[in-house]
Amino acid sequence: MARKSRKNSFVIILAIVTFLATLYHHLHQSPSLTSARFLRRPLETLDSLPPPPPPPRPSLLPLQQQQQPPRPLSGVAVLIPDWEVLVIVPPQTPLIPPLENNYICVYPDKSSPPAKFAGKLPFNGGYAFKCEFPASNRRRLPFFQPMLFCAEERENLLSQPLPPPKELLRWNFIVYDSFTTENDVVLFVKGVNNRQGATRPPSDFRCVFGHDSSTAIKTPVTSASQEVFRCLRPEMTGSRPISVTIEIVENDRRAVIIPSLAQYTPDNERTIMQSEKKSLICACTMVYNAGKFLREWVMFHSKIGVDKFILYDNDSDDDLAAQVVSLRKEGFDVRTVYWVWPKAQEAGFSHCSLYSARICEWAAFVDVDEFFLSPTWLDSPHPAAHMLGSLLPKEPDLERVGQVSIRCIEFGPSNQTTHPIEGVTQGYTCRRQADQRHKSIVYLPALDHSLKNAVHHFETRVGYKTLHVETSQAIVNHYKYQAWPEFQAKFRRRVSAYVIDWQQNLNLESNDRAPGLGSKPIEPPEWSQKFCEVRDERMKVLTKMWFGASESTMAWQSA
Repeated sequence: MARKSRKNSFVIILAIVTFLATLYHHLHQSPSLTSARFLRRPLETLDSLPPPPPPPRPSLLPLQQQQQPPRPLSGVAVLIPDWEVLVIVPPQTPLIPPLENNYICVYPDKSSPPAKFAGKLPFNGGYAFKCEFPASNRRRLPFFQPMLFCAEERENLLSQPLPPPKELLRWNFIVYDSFTTENDVVLFVKGVNNRQGATRPPSDFRCVFGHDSSTAIKTPVTSASQEVFRCLRPEMTGSRPISVTIEIVENDRRAVIIPSLAQYTPDNERTIMQSEKKSLICACTMVYNAGKFLREWVMFHSKIGVDKFILYDNDSDDDLAAQVVSLRKEGFDVRTVYWVWPKAQEAGFSHCSLYSARICEWAAFVDVDEFFLSPTWLDSPHPAAHMLGSLLPKEPDLERVGQVSIRCIEFGPSNQTTHPIEGVTQGYTCRRQADQRHKSIVYLPALDHSLKNAVHHFETRVGYKTLHVETSQAIVNHYKYQAWPEFQAKFRRRVSAYVIDWQQNLNLESNDRAPGLGSKPIEPPEWSQKFCEVRDERMKVLTKMWFGASESTMAWQSA
């Protein structure tokens, strides 16, 4: 029994020794809390910890935590006369009202003049802004386009880099507008046919549809007269607007692409609603700051047979828009087409001939200081809607007459020194003796495919003639030489593409100018008595009879 007990004790001791040996070996092979090497390591601090992972990119942060640099509005800019820049913004651009004073033009040198909201372009749907081209940017070529920003970003822009600028487009070489008909696309182009009568053949050009030259579609030009180029419509569909321009084809050189502001939407024919009834007579005119004259002109002509008035607004900054709204509320059909383009009257009238052709049979191309008058109307105590139409041809002559031409007589200041509050028909009663020039009422289906015009008349298709009305039957009272504060506004800029501006000392004998006035907007002595050779009160008597609201007030003064 004792031998067995000693044997068990030996086994237990051997097991303990084996365990301790194994433990000793393990402690010397793996550092642990009892390892001397671990005890000698310094304690970890914030400075000794590995660097944290990089923060998420700004695009992954919530929107309110981002501080992105201001982004300019998408657009294209063109330098126009008088060192002004026109910026055209696409119609889909989100704009922040009020548009009139909420934006600035920022140039590469960080100069930032205000961007004046000029209007909404009616057919391509874009928005137009105008700003000054600063003197500091005029001394170095090339000129660069400004970028359109919200005015509240002005301070942030000082410390932020701007995107690379694009070269500024020039007004003297550009495709500036377009109009799509059922059959073709009409482009309006500056810088090709620069002189009246100097026209290159259509075969010198092609129309180019699309931004990418590798996928662009080209179609023939069927007419290239003045600033009006007509293109065949491309075989394409889609509701998104695409760029359209003109390519000049040179025999011995590479083709030249004209820069363009114009767009084309394949699925949009720009047509007027077919349900709109065609009127017999509409009036097309180009206006600038004509608010004070508009009511008298519209009210008079609406009573003698003009159903619709289409105003091509050449960048007015008076109360014209308010006057149009007021007249429309009173039931007059007055429509405004924003025509910002400088020195483009002939093109504007071509454009109006296209626009009005779907809503009118005839269009009278007259100014707001011009009034139709037939001496026979003096026998009528009231105006009648058939009066102007009575001057148009009757069957069977209708098929052969393309336009009716009526001579003008020009009235002088008639001792007026300010705009007569009763209206021009009451205030100006003294005129020159000889009739001058003419104005036309045009049968729109008779117009030549080229749409060529000389402002006063159009070219008609083969087989149509012009009917010249005798002055005993009808005349146009042209209140041309008004009180000096009104007349001197004509020195701003002539709207015709082919007429020299009055401030240029050239072509001083032109019929467009005032005889003997020169090139300076300085009132000559006794201006109020000039151009008074015949006392003519026929229109004064007529309008007083028809529109006199009282002894001293006319109907157009009541609003």
